Amino acid sequence: MLIEVKDKIVSTQIFDKKFVCDLNACKGACCIEGNSGAPLTLDEIDLLEDNIEKIIPFMRSEGIEEVEANGVFYMDEDNEAVTTLVNGGECAFVYFDKNNITKCSIEQAFNSGKIDFNKPISCHLYPIREKQFNEFRALVYDVWPICAPACACGEKLDVPVYRFLKGPIIRAYGEDFFEALEEVDKGLKSK
Repeated sequence: MLIEVKDKIVSTQIFDKKFVCDLNACKGACCIEGNSGAPLTLDEIDLLEDNIEKIIPFMRSEGIEEVEANGVFYMDEDNEAVTTLVNGGECAFVYFDKNNITKCSIEQAFNSGKIDFNKPISCHLYPIREKQFNEFRALVYDVWPICAPACACGEKLDVPVYRFLKGPIIRAYGEDFFEALEEVDKGLKSK
């Protein structure tokens, strides 16, 4: 079901479904699987291009080579700007930690104070995806089998999708929007 929250249409699944990333189980598979890179806004492309020299120290050599050869983004089959991929697979901005868990070099540069923006909002908001429909935006819950461990962890901890994504939602849409989501959640639970 879809409901209106402020100026957006929101899937009620973000209240009903439970989700907490379990990187020990999935190893960050969302950054290395799929049929294209992570969706990027035009502003994010500019930020990546302007700050690539500060991000490169956190990248793997394969990602650096791909970005140097092809840039920070490409247009996918839906004609959307997405992050460059290495060998048509993982995002060029991934690296692997000592436990072989996928991490984001953009986020690492941000956390290290080298840049003042975090990873692409499409990554930060996942499993919520934003869809533009004519005059309104819709926030929908994206179901992906590789996230089964996150769903199981969310069920165990009883954390709805929107609560798990509080920080990214506030980053993308503001604190007022998150508070409006909380009010909707209370209303849905009282029915």
